[in-house]
Amino acid sequence: MQKKISTSLVASLLLATTNLFSAQSLETITVTSATNTTQSIKDVTSNIDIITKEDIEEKHYSSVVDALNTIPGISFTSNGSFGASSSVYLRGNDSKRILVLIDGIRYNDITGTSGAPFEHLMIDDIEQIEVVKGAQSGIWGADASAGVINIITKSAKSGTHGDASIEYGSFDTKKYGMNLSHKTDKYYLKGSVYKTDTDGYSSFLAKKSSRNYGKRGNELGLEDDGYKNLTSSLKAGYNFDDSNKIDVSHTIVDADNNFDGTSGDSLNTANTKDQFSTVSYENKNNFATTDVSAKRSDFDREYYYPATNSTSYFDGIVNEYGLKTNIPYQNGNSFVLLGTDYKTFEHKNELNEKYDNKALFLTNSNKFNDNKTIITESLRKDAYDKFDNKTTGKVGIKQYIWNELNVSSNYGTAYNVPTLYNLYSTYGSKDINPESSKSYDVGVEYKGISATYFHTKIEDMIDFDTNTYKYGNIDGTSTLKGYELAYKKDVLEDTFLNLNYTSLSAEDNNGQELARRAKEQVGFGVDYYGIKDFHFNVNGQYIGDRYNGVNKTGAETGNYTVWNSVVNYDINKTYKAYLKVNNLFDKYYQTVDGYATEERSAYIGLKANF
Repeated sequence: MQKKISTSLVASLLLATTNLFSAQSLETITVTSATNTTQSIKDVTSNIDIITKEDIEEKHYSSVVDALNTIPGISFTSNGSFGASSSVYLRGNDSKRILVLIDGIRYNDITGTSGAPFEHLMIDDIEQIEVVKGAQSGIWGADASAGVINIITKSAKSGTHGDASIEYGSFDTKKYGMNLSHKTDKYYLKGSVYKTDTDGYSSFLAKKSSRNYGKRGNELGLEDDGYKNLTSSLKAGYNFDDSNKIDVSHTIVDADNNFDGTSGDSLNTANTKDQFSTVSYENKNNFATTDVSAKRSDFDREYYYPATNSTSYFDGIVNEYGLKTNIPYQNGNSFVLLGTDYKTFEHKNELNEKYDNKALFLTNSNKFNDNKTIITESLRKDAYDKFDNKTTGKVGIKQYIWNELNVSSNYGTAYNVPTLYNLYSTYGSKDINPESSKSYDVGVEYKGISATYFHTKIEDMIDFDTNTYKYGNIDGTSTLKGYELAYKKDVLEDTFLNLNYTSLSAEDNNGQELARRAKEQVGFGVDYYGIKDFHFNVNGQYIGDRYNGVNKTGAETGNYTVWNSVVNYDINKTYKAYLKVNNLFDKYYQTVDGYATEERSAYIGLKANF
């Protein structure tokens, strides 16, 4: 009864109308992932959420996963302490169906089965995170059947600038780093390095069926699972003239962590060293803007299991070469984007297998009726050397009805290909075919309140078959549907309220509920700016029914609420300090049965801008 009352109350609040962004701020927010070219967010038909630099700097999220978890329609699970394997679910679709980009470079690990390794993404050097929901294969190809998460790192500003930060807190956690940049009219150079070092806590905990369930790792005498992460990046660019420029970037993610298995405490170790590089050349003239690029993603993982004195290696490479041209017309109110790309995917080590992909794509966007009507269409043809050719598309429409009231709808087709591990590992099968999906959403938005209905069907879903103990295609159609409500408003003087609610139905081809998807979730946050130089925030999330196994089997891992808080203090124009407390009321919960979550913990930090 209490849960129903709470849900009803939140839904009522969400329907209480008022303001999120002013028209002016909508003009200034630009996105790149909705159509693979830069657009104002008000001109995008896709259902999209933005996490800004200001959000990150005020909330002091511990990780990218924490930031994403504030968005309606997104939830996550984690296998324990800092750096443990984490999965992000977007409208019920798991990580392997979400294309993740860092400055346009693919972050999906070709050597695994779970998509992007979210657990190693640092939050410090990020300018903006774009989350585009729904099928996006018509623009981006495979791995984008659920949507796209585009992470944009900070850029150099005119002049010489820098910042440095330090944080210390629970679990002997130390975070520190810096960012330096210099930019002139002719060139720019930016470098950053950020380090995290923590003792962590035991990833393994007693399962819900155990009499020890509810006890922390220190109460059970379990060893801590530590984590270290060093992320460094370099970005540079040179303007030959007003029409021609070149940009390069290189990012290294070097991480080490201890991890536990599902059966008990252990001393397993993992080392990850991933690298991401790009070089792009852009030409602008009176007719079009053309971009030529080369990108490379290197994934290198090593796992050591002392109990068996064995080591597993995973080494993969993705190379991508692309050409695209944006041609504006109708006095700049419309554009057509033409492009082609070529990608190779290689899984080295014992598999030593690879495949390649060639693609052509086209996107057209028009604004009519004094820019009140926006229609966007995309079409893409992909050819693989190991799979049948795929043609996917997307169409979207947005209609501004009155003032800031608008309605929108999108429909897209998509597909996901099996990874090389799916195909050729001990648990793989060469007979796996790409899965296909269709999705649509319908939304309405007005001055800070939005409501969206979404519906996705996946045919021949690729998953692990517990009967054959191998990966394969599941016959039939899985259905994921639901709705999202969001509300953001200055409710009182100097007080900002943020609420969202998601209802999800996720079922396989037999009508059985998919595992680890919450049927309901509520996000909430209150910000207060009424005291000079201070900012106070309280935020959190309620998770409804969720089960560890299919069709409500296994442990129930939902029905809990977690609260967090942050206090920011502007010491002067240069220095800012903060104190944050995670899991304010020390709630005991598990997102995956048998794996720990963070207990109440506190962190204090200082940042300097110069």
